[in-house]
Amino acid sequence: MKIRKIQVLRGPNVWSNYRKKLIQMRLDLEELEHYPTDRIPGFRDRLQKLIPSLIEHRCSEGKRGGFFLRVELGTWMGHVIEHIALEIQTIAGMDVGYGRTRSTKEEGVYNVVFSYVDEEAGLYAAEAAVRIAEAVIRDEEYDICADIKNMKQICATNCLGPSTKSIVEEAVKRGIPYIRLGNDSLVQLGYGANQMRFQATMTCKTNALAVDLACDKQRTKELLGSAAIPLPKGELCSSLDCMEEAIHNIGFPIVIKPLDGNQGKGATINITTQEQAKEAFAHAQQYSSQVMVERYIKGFDFRVLVIDNKYVAAAKRIPAHVTGNGHDSIQTLIDLVNFDTRRGNGHENVLTKIKIDRDAEEMLEKAGYNLETIPAKDEVVYLKSTANLSTGGSSVDVTDEIHPDNIALAERIARIIGLDICGIDIMAQSLSEPVTENGGAVLEVNAAPGFRMHLAPTEGTPRNVAAPVLDMLFPNGKTGRIPLIAITGTNGKTTTTRLTAHITQNSGYTTGFTTTDGIYVNNRLMMKGDTTGPASAQYILKDPSVEFAVLETARGGMLRSGMGFDQCDIGIITNIKEDHLGLNDIHTLEDLARVKSVVVHSVKKDGWAILNADDEHCLAIAEDLKCNVAYFTLAPDSETVKELINKGKTIAFVDNSYITVKEAGKDTRIASLHNVPLTRDGKIKFMVANTLASALATYLWGFSVKQISTALQTFVPGYELTPGRMNLFELRSYSVLVDYAHNPHGYEAVEDYIKSIGARKKIGIVSGIGDRRDEDMIECAFIAARMFNHIILRQEGDLRGNTEEHINNMMLQGIKKAGRNVTYEIISNEEQALRHALCMAEEGDFITALTEDINLVVAIIKEQQAKEDRERLQHTA
Repeated sequence: MKIRKIQVLRGPNVWSNYRKKLIQMRLDLEELEHYPTDRIPGFRDRLQKLIPSLIEHRCSEGKRGGFFLRVELGTWMGHVIEHIALEIQTIAGMDVGYGRTRSTKEEGVYNVVFSYVDEEAGLYAAEAAVRIAEAVIRDEEYDICADIKNMKQICATNCLGPSTKSIVEEAVKRGIPYIRLGNDSLVQLGYGANQMRFQATMTCKTNALAVDLACDKQRTKELLGSAAIPLPKGELCSSLDCMEEAIHNIGFPIVIKPLDGNQGKGATINITTQEQAKEAFAHAQQYSSQVMVERYIKGFDFRVLVIDNKYVAAAKRIPAHVTGNGHDSIQTLIDLVNFDTRRGNGHENVLTKIKIDRDAEEMLEKAGYNLETIPAKDEVVYLKSTANLSTGGSSVDVTDEIHPDNIALAERIARIIGLDICGIDIMAQSLSEPVTENGGAVLEVNAAPGFRMHLAPTEGTPRNVAAPVLDMLFPNGKTGRIPLIAITGTNGKTTTTRLTAHITQNSGYTTGFTTTDGIYVNNRLMMKGDTTGPASAQYILKDPSVEFAVLETARGGMLRSGMGFDQCDIGIITNIKEDHLGLNDIHTLEDLARVKSVVVHSVKKDGWAILNADDEHCLAIAEDLKCNVAYFTLAPDSETVKELINKGKTIAFVDNSYITVKEAGKDTRIASLHNVPLTRDGKIKFMVANTLASALATYLWGFSVKQISTALQTFVPGYELTPGRMNLFELRSYSVLVDYAHNPHGYEAVEDYIKSIGARKKIGIVSGIGDRRDEDMIECAFIAARMFNHIILRQEGDLRGNTEEHINNMMLQGIKKAGRNVTYEIISNEEQALRHALCMAEEGDFITALTEDINLVVAIIKEQQAKEDRERLQHTA
C-alpha cells in the first residue's frame, strides 16, 4: 500500500459539516485492491489478537463485533485502516469515533477519513494504521504499545490541559466559536470585535496588576493584613540570620516557601528544628532569593474558587499519599496509584502521577520509612508536604459545606486583590465554620488557579467551574460572534464579496473581507494574494477591529482544509458551472455542487442561504438545507421561479429595471439598474446577477433599502475596486476590456456583454489552463471564436503539469469548431501578446484580455495610456 497524500481538515468540509476535525488520507491499495480481508488467511484472528478492543466497533452491522464480522465476510483494507486509526487514538486517550472510507474514480485508490482530537496525533495515527495493517497482513510482530506511547506523548505536548479544555468545551456547548492561537493554551473565544481571549485560567479581563500582587506573597499579605484577613504570622527573609530571627519571633512549627513560587514548588511545611529550617531555606532559595517564613497552621488544605467576585466552588486538598495493604511496599503502592487512568504527567489529566522527589524522600525519612517499607493495612503514608494536585495530591469537593462567612471572606479577598478568577488557599480544620473562629488562616491567593480539583474531584460532586467564566466573558447569552456572510460559486464570487462588503462598510460596520485579490479591512489591503481559504478567513475573524465579515470561500480551500469558520449568518452560492473538474475527485457538476454546498450547510438555523434560481444544481442543494432559503433570478417569468413564488419563497429579481425583492407576496424596490454602475445600465447580465445576490443577502440580514440603494449607487467598478472584473480602459482610438474569465461560463458572460459593443474589429487574448479538462479548453476557445474576429493565443506562466503543445492543440480545435472565419496567432508570452495587440489595434477596435495576471496586464495598459497622453501633449504643444 502507498499513502498518496494526507490532509488535515479543520472546519466544515465535504465529509461532514458537524465533525470538523478530520484526517483525510488518500490511500492506494495497489495489489491489495484484489485481496479483500476474507482472501487473506488468518487476517481477522491476527488483527483481533493485536487490537482486541476493536470488538466494540459496531460498524454498519450496528452491533458489538460488527466490524470484525465485516472483516470476516470481506472488506477492503482502506476500511480496516480507518478503524485501526480510530481505535489506536482512543486507546491513547483521545476519544474519537467518526470515520468514512470511499473509493475514488481511480481503481484501488480510496479516501480514508477519520476524526482526530490532536492533528499531529491524527497524522501519526494515519501512518501507524497503515503500518499495523501491513504487519498483520504479513503476520509480523508489531509493537503497537510504542505507537500508543508516542501518541500519548504527542497529546501531552499538544492537547489542551483540563482547565483550558473545560472552558473551550463549555464555549462549544453555548455556540461560542473558538480559535486556538498557537500550540499552547492561548485561546480566542468569539470572532472579530466580539472576541475574548484566555490562557489557562487567565482571561483578557484579568488585571495585570492583580496578577503581580498575587505572585508577590509579601505584598499580598500586607494588603490582606491591612484588611483584617486572618493570616499566619510570618516574615520575609533573604538570609539565614533573618530566618533564625523570624523563627525566634514566630516559634516552631513553621512553613518555609519561596516568595514567588507556585504549585507548592520549593515549599516545606511543619518544620520543627533549626536543621530542617536551614535545609528548607536552601531549597526555597532555588526558586526565589526571598523566602517566606510563616507559622505552620494545623488543619486541612482548602482551595476556594471565586470567579467574577462570586463564590463558585471549594475543595479540600489532600497531599499525595498511599494507603497500606499489609503486603506491598510503598514503591509498589505508588505504582498502583499511578496506574489510575485519571493520573497523567503534569496537567494532562484530572490527577497527576506521584513522583519521588526531595519532598517525598524527606516525608518518608520523617516517618522513618523508605520506598521498600511495607505499611500496615489501612495505614496512610503521606508523600508530599503540600496538597497541590500538580504534585500528585487529590481533592474532595466541599462546595456545599462552606460557611456563609467564609464565602463572604473569599469574595472580599478576590475584590481586594482584584482577580477575576481567584484561587484562595485556606488552612483550617473545617470550612463549615468561620475560619476567624476555628483558628484557620488564608495562606495564599492564586492567579490562574487550576480547575482540575473542581472539575473532577477524587471524591464528591464535580463542579462545572467553566460556566461562570463564560458567564463573565459573555454575559446575557452572548456568543461572541460577529455577522458573517460567506460567498461561494464558480463565477462572480469576488465581485459579490466586494459589493456586499461595500454595503456593510457604508452602513457603518468595520468590515473585513477576503477575495482572490487579497485580504481587506475597510478596503485597506492587509495581505495580497489569492486569499479565499480557511487561513484567510481566520485572519479576518482574529482581527479585533472587524465588526462584520464577508468571506469569499473557494472550492480549493474547502477541499484542502475545510472552512475557516464553523457557522455563518448568510451563505451565497452565485452559480455552479464547469470549472476545476477532473481535479481532487471533483469530476462532475454534482461533485462540485457537493463542495459548494458546504457553505450553505453551515448557515445557522435562522440564517439564510441565497441561491441562484436559474441554476439547477443550486435548486437541488436547496432541498437538503435546514436554514431559510431565498433565491435570485434573471428569469423571473420562468416556470421554476413561478413555482418558488407560489411556495412563498423570497426572490430577488429585476422588475422594470428595478432590483426588487419579493417577500411574503410583497415587492420591495431597492434601486434602479440605471443607478447601479456595476451593471452598466443592466447590460452586463452576470453583474446584474451578482448585484441581486448581494442586495438580497444584505436586505435579509437587516439593512434598510436606503442603505443598500446608496451603497449600490456608490460602488463604481474599476481596476481599483473590482480588479479583473470587466475593467474597461478607453485609450485614444480603441478600448481594452480586462477580465478574469477562465472557464466556459465566464467566457459566455463576457460574450454576452461585448456582443452589444460596436467595434471595427474585436481582438481577444486568451489561453488554455493546463489543469482543466480538454473539453473545457475546447469549449472556451469555441466561445472565443464566436465573439472575436482575431484571437491571440498565449500561455499561462504555470502550465500545471500540461504541455504548451497540447494546450494549443485543444484551443485550436475549439477555434475551428466554431466554423467562423477567425484569424489567430500564437504568442506564448503574455506581456508580448498584449503589447502586440495594443500595437496592431486601429481606431474603433475592441481588445479583450482574459487573464489571471491582472496587475501585469493593467500596468501595460496604463503604460500605453501614459505614452499616448505624452504624445497628445507634445502634439498640442
